[in-house]
Amino acid sequence: MTGSRRNIPVQFYVSAEELEMIREKMAIVGTENLSAYLRKIAIDGQIIKLDLPELKETRTLLRHTSDNFNQLTKRVNATGRLYNEDLADMKSSLNQVWDVFNGILQRLARLS
Repeated sequence: MTGSRRNIPVQFYVSAEELEMIREKMAIVGTENLSAYLRKIAIDGQIIKLDLPELKETRTLLRHTSDNFNQLTKRVNATGRLYNEDLADMKSSLNQVWDVFNGILQRLARLS
């Protein structure tokens, strides 16, 4: 854009809180020129919208695993016995959580 003349105004409104957040971000990058900062962000900035239904799935799996673990702990405390089937179920549940979580991490890694 060297040599071109900026002759088209772009105007928008922000709240006082939003302006304060903008100014804080400007301070972080070390600029006081609001127009230059907003122009740079509008042209070169990135907006990342995360839509990760896997996070909800992970939360559900963790809740289920946690509930199972609590039931298992109560039973072991009451009976003094731990069964291989219970451990296998717990391991399977945790593996499901890890699989979903690793998928999330892979998707996030692709964003950078």
